[in-house]
Amino acid sequence: MSIDLETTTPAIGKQKGRGLLPTLYQNVWRWHFYAGIIFAPFLIILALSGSVYLFKPQIEAQLYKDMLTVREVGTTRLAPDQLAAAVRTENPGLSILSFSIPSDAKSTVKMSIVKNEVPTTLYADPYTGRTTGTLDTDKTFTELFKKLHSQLLLSGTLPNRIVELAASWGVVLIVTGLYLWWPRGKFSIWGTILPRLGKRGSRQFWRDMHAVPAFWLSLLILTLILTGLPWSGVMGKGIDNIANSTNTNYPENAFGAGSLESVTLAKDVAEDLPWATENIPVPASAVGGYVRLSLNEVAAIADRQGVIKPYTISMPDGKAGVYTVASADDRPTNNATLHIDQYSGAVLTDVRFADYGIMGKVIMLGIAFHEGKLFGLANQILGLIACLGLILISAGSYVMWRKRAPAGKLGAPNKPRDKKVTIGLLIIMGALGIIMPLVGLSILVVLAIDLLVIRRVPALKRWFSA
Repeated sequence: MSIDLETTTPAIGKQKGRGLLPTLYQNVWRWHFYAGIIFAPFLIILALSGSVYLFKPQIEAQLYKDMLTVREVGTTRLAPDQLAAAVRTENPGLSILSFSIPSDAKSTVKMSIVKNEVPTTLYADPYTGRTTGTLDTDKTFTELFKKLHSQLLLSGTLPNRIVELAASWGVVLIVTGLYLWWPRGKFSIWGTILPRLGKRGSRQFWRDMHAVPAFWLSLLILTLILTGLPWSGVMGKGIDNIANSTNTNYPENAFGAGSLESVTLAKDVAEDLPWATENIPVPASAVGGYVRLSLNEVAAIADRQGVIKPYTISMPDGKAGVYTVASADDRPTNNATLHIDQYSGAVLTDVRFADYGIMGKVIMLGIAFHEGKLFGLANQILGLIACLGLILISAGSYVMWRKRAPAGKLGAPNKPRDKKVTIGLLIIMGALGIIMPLVGLSILVVLAIDLLVIRRVPALKRWFSA
């Protein structure tokens, strides 16, 4: 996503020559250009997949209507144990891993099961006990877009790191793009906050279709990117470590005795957890030959503790395991995570939104915004506007680049001659690289390739020159 130096504003074309500001501008433009060329395709993929996943509730409500809603609302729901028994009778040999209790009278009950060694989601009518359908958990329509959004539909760690790298460079593109957009000299509304539409198809037109929407949507796009980073593998882990080490995620006194020594984390044994409690240590049940609590009893404990539906009960893992009750409701303020002794029913862990520290609360609100859940349809529409805007901005930059690039050359901005400014900008970029480690690593890789390969191969050196 590059901006043409000569057409950014009427005054910018006059900044040619030597001097601190023109040299700094040229350096920033060069970094912005290369980052856009490399990462704009990935940002388009993220925007496209994200725009679809934003509307998961509406899409799945139509695609899987017969599974997700009951045919007729009855007068009395089956108790959890009765419903589980009916499902087992109808589907011999399955193992129930989790049981979700909905808040809507028209909703079926969702269960995570293992059938024939395949993780599956099963839906059952809570009034009749009839199974309404099953879905391969990893192959639903919206799950494919989620995997495209988070892993480019590939498996392993590398695709996730590529997505994080692209998102991190998206932050750099926004910051550098705003610097390039900033009016210099005489201010003009046209080409700055309103596009010049008189010369359709020209470089100037495509420059405005890139820069003007980018200005208006910069804060919204930046917010979406930043609220998605807590899920990332490198920076997300760093955010979680900072929050935990500063006690700004959740308080230590929320855990039961001995839980802090546990090496098992909540995300390893439970489903539908809020982000803030995925990595809390899991306490152990007091093993003593007692009979395991029923689902009815666990649901009753959750209700007495004031856990707001919908919530999910995850089954104990082994004799020392615990029941986990988790509510990752659309409203973060309703979040709850409880670990319950599977024999005595003692509540060993009880963490609510009110217990989160400042980072935990901000991140949870940000995640809800990122997913389009914080304030309903208006939130989804805002997210869609940001995604479509990002696609337009990226497409405009590509057209503008191809119109500018000379035949047989990359068309990159000229390399500034003032090395002091270049080094100064590298230091700034390095600081961003410390905050976003994958950005820092990629900068080192780029510098190494430039020094060891591009400068030593005449054909490459000519191609990468302006």
